Amino acid sequence: MKLQIVLSSVVFLLLFLASLGIDAAERPNIVFVLIDDFGYADSGPYGAKDIRTPNIDRLASEGVKFTDFYANAPVCTPTRCGFITGRWQQRVGFEWAMGFSAESFRRKGNDWVPEPDFHSLGLPTSVPTLPKMLKAAGYATGAFGKWHLGYKDEFNPTKHGFDEYFGELLGHCDYYTHSYYDGTYALRDGLEPVKVEGYLTDLINRRAVEFVRKHASEPFFLYVPHLAVHSPYQPPGRPKPSVTKANMYQGDRRTYAAMVEKVDEGVGMLLAELEKQGVLDNTLFVLSSDNGGERYSDNSPLFHHKSTLWEGGIRVPCLMRWPTKLPKGKVTNQVGITMDLSATFAAISGAGFQPANSNPPRLAGSLPHIAFDGINLLPVLTGEQPEQPRTLCWRIDRTGRQQKAVRHGSWKYIQDSNVEMLFDLSTDIGERRDVSFQNPETFTDLKRRLAAWEVELAKERTEFLVK
Repeated sequence: MKLQIVLSSVVFLLLFLASLGIDAAERPNIVFVLIDDFGYADSGPYGAKDIRTPNIDRLASEGVKFTDFYANAPVCTPTRCGFITGRWQQRVGFEWAMGFSAESFRRKGNDWVPEPDFHSLGLPTSVPTLPKMLKAAGYATGAFGKWHLGYKDEFNPTKHGFDEYFGELLGHCDYYTHSYYDGTYALRDGLEPVKVEGYLTDLINRRAVEFVRKHASEPFFLYVPHLAVHSPYQPPGRPKPSVTKANMYQGDRRTYAAMVEKVDEGVGMLLAELEKQGVLDNTLFVLSSDNGGERYSDNSPLFHHKSTLWEGGIRVPCLMRWPTKLPKGKVTNQVGITMDLSATFAAISGAGFQPANSNPPRLAGSLPHIAFDGINLLPVLTGEQPEQPRTLCWRIDRTGRQQKAVRHGSWKYIQDSNVEMLFDLSTDIGERRDVSFQNPETFTDLKRRLAAWEVELAKERTEFLVK
């Protein structure tokens, strides 16, 4: 009986791929490098002068650079949730990053009960995820780096569709001891705590390269969510002092630059291994950030930084390289968001892309289904379709910070506490000139779109809420 189910699934997959015009033997590999707290202007393609990023530069010169790409959220956990699930993170319950400062609640009937232990929360395995889809479609799946979607074993990446995982489970840790400042040990190899000496970024880079080497003969999905350049600000070659609550945010621009350059080194290592294995040109290689930079980063010419809904908190770099499909050296103004990458990866892999407003029939033996909130970016990038206008929304709902924002076309509405403003980003990327009084109809329209988004999200009955 099990053999019949397996054969049925294989036949279904082959027929599904054929219907999309995809040759199962030539499906692309997918590599996604996600940098943490990476400033908009902290790489060569985006204007960095004091940080050397030759390998990131190569992605831009041989691929596509986005000017108007956004993170799903202004902080870590919700953006990562948006990517892994392919949907607005609020549909699960994540609106803020899990950690000691997060406000966490569990649902008890119709009431919310405070949850003091953030370690008890995480992405439920009942939620459909991108790696589960890709795995079911025949992809080898590996994740190496920062997870930040649950510390307990039940939330481990291997429970969400990844064949292999190596990295740290929390929001951040000491790059050398791999422990949080309170002693919580974060490093795992699969489900097992593992003691490995070395600088975390180096360890992640090496394991990612090993994954490519091991799976070069089959289609693979490699997710590399770096801890760098998140605090603590510890550069390579300086293991002391160990991180403490007092020194966790101490650093400077030079330290930050050295941490970025280690990530760039890993990009070069991956490109070299892909080329050595003969699969470089049939690999979609994507690099982005989980939110805007903070502290020692440079978000120029954007205003503000991580943890806010100003452009500096949510607009991020994004580069894509895939020579067999994408143009070389293209700069696109197409508005994109992290969860668009999920939809794009599902579409090009043959795992299947269905937008959130569709209701496809569920067939026996069919692949796992996600109703994606993002779009497949590939038709726009290849010129098959014109640039698509987008409406994207964000929200921060915390005791100490209330912000909402929506972008529609080039217009952006932002509510910061009780102050409401409207900006035309096509002429004012730095959000300096409020034009709400000159454009009352646009101002009202964006507020209406934001309200409709919130009504849609309120329909979800989540198990928990982190804000």
